[in-house]
Amino acid sequence: MGRNSKRWKQWVRAGLVVLLAADALLLYANWSSTDAGSKAAAAQLIPLRTQEQLYRADVRRVADIRGRLSEIQRNSEKFYGDEFLATATGYSTIVGDLNKISKASDLRATNVTFKERPLEARGVTEVTVSATVEGNYVSVVRFINGLERSDNFYLLDSLALASATGGSIKLNLQLRTYFR
Repeated sequence: MGRNSKRWKQWVRAGLVVLLAADALLLYANWSSTDAGSKAAAAQLIPLRTQEQLYRADVRRVADIRGRLSEIQRNSEKFYGDEFLATATGYSTIVGDLNKISKASDLRATNVTFKERPLEARGVTEVTVSATVEGNYVSVVRFINGLERSDNFYLLDSLALASATGGSIKLNLQLRTYFR
């Protein structure tokens, strides 16, 4: 029995060593896979945190705009009142202004026509003004500068050369303005 018992103890010890070695190997495999998994999770977390920061910034901007909405509305109404002409007097004001600017620029403005288009959603009427101006280059530049500096609101949509003869040029202008 002595010999069998020694052998039995050796087999049990060898089995325990193999079992402990397998346990250590599994522990290492588990630890390395969770380490790689945590690194992958951390890598996925970086863009999510960046996205969260962007969303938070958007929310702050929206809250800021919402807080200033009444001020923006007041400024908008002031702009409409100050810059846009009343429909009742708008046409005569534009014709007078174009004549004044053309006279100061030393050129002629002819063929002034209007085309209106109501913009109900905005509560204004868009008026397209077509005109032909004729004079030398310096006069035309002064005329355009006069439009830019005018008390009335004009958007210069297009400027097309109609003809040029002996130092004089003729241009077709398309302007836009708005009436309230």
